[in-house]
Amino acid sequence: MAQEQAGARTGAAGQSRISLGALLRPGTDRTVIALYAITLLLVGFGLIMVLSSSSITSYLNDQGFFGGFWRQTMYAVIGLPIMLLAAALPIQFWKKWAWWLLGLGILMQLLVFTPLGIEVYGNRNWIQIGSFSAQPSEALKLALVVWVGTVLLRKEPLLGEMKHEIIPVIVPGAIIALGVVLLGRDLGTVLIMAAMVFGAMYFGGVSGKSLAVIAVGGLLAVVFFVVTSQNRLDRLFGHASGNEDYSGLGWQPLHGLWALAGGGLFGVGLGGSKAKWSWLPAADNDYIFAIIGEELGLIGALLVIGLFIALTVVMLRVITRARDRFGKAVVGGILVWIVGQAFVNIGVVIGIFPVLGVPLPLISAGGTALIACLAAIGVVISIARDGAQYQAELAAAGAGSPGRNSRTR
Repeated sequence: MAQEQAGARTGAAGQSRISLGALLRPGTDRTVIALYAITLLLVGFGLIMVLSSSSITSYLNDQGFFGGFWRQTMYAVIGLPIMLLAAALPIQFWKKWAWWLLGLGILMQLLVFTPLGIEVYGNRNWIQIGSFSAQPSEALKLALVVWVGTVLLRKEPLLGEMKHEIIPVIVPGAIIALGVVLLGRDLGTVLIMAAMVFGAMYFGGVSGKSLAVIAVGGLLAVVFFVVTSQNRLDRLFGHASGNEDYSGLGWQPLHGLWALAGGGLFGVGLGGSKAKWSWLPAADNDYIFAIIGEELGLIGALLVIGLFIALTVVMLRVITRARDRFGKAVVGGILVWIVGQAFVNIGVVIGIFPVLGVPLPLISAGGTALIACLAAIGVVISIARDGAQYQAELAAAGAGSPGRNSRTR
């Protein structure tokens, strides 16, 4: 009897080891580790560049040379545990609370229209409580993409019919979420959110006909909001008040290009930027890529681009291995959000796009943006872990099928 019990315990332990081995096989392990590694590299690199690019302005603001760096480090210390927590949560958590998270995100965004709201560069998209400031739209991005994935999963049997693909994802969901941000006149953030929703729907399997209708409608909306704003027309067509005035719309892009050009192939050396000496506005934020190009040259700039391309490849792998439509849509939306915003930011700096006021994800100075991006990466890791388990289940089911067993015998 004792031998039988011992044998049973041994068998259970062996089964447990086999199951654990299936979940942690090298292919799966590399995907999750790659997500952590690329994220940490981007955040670490960002802290170094924030230290360099913000040192002068921090000193001029009586915060010492390290003021901006310590502030960004504090946000990273807050954001990394949030990423780990989000990664540890099962994806069922996000499906269960998606509606509540979206509602909370919209309510937080509405706070910008209360006495807590403040205006920055003409956009009312911030709240401030004492010395603490935050951008609620960053949290709304994550809530919105999780909600879109949840809705697409629940409506899966009805997908293919345009009305079910558009309602309620676009009408009224996305329109309300984007509308409360647009009320604060932050068109740059709205464009990123719109692209994120479109990406989530594309990777979530929405039909091409519905996507085409959404794309045309979105394009018409962008044209309308641009032509009805003289400031946006100036940014788009370069009809600024002049490049000779620090407050002119042409000053920032011009000096950003000068900084990039001054870096050459290998750069002037870390910390050696001239543009950060109050010549380039938002040197540690929207235009940090210009400082990267100036100090680290073309090599440093290509390194950053390479890291975002690597992140794209890893996220695409997570999408292909996801268990269901929810995982594919959410990771696809986050991919467009983070990587898409990165290349929009870079495009602004090199002069391809007009100035939109969006930071370089995981690198630029900015607490709310960093924390939100880290939380989003955590959700991607959670879906990647579930996808690994799903692939292990499929492999186990295939190994136990009658045809496989007969061939083995």
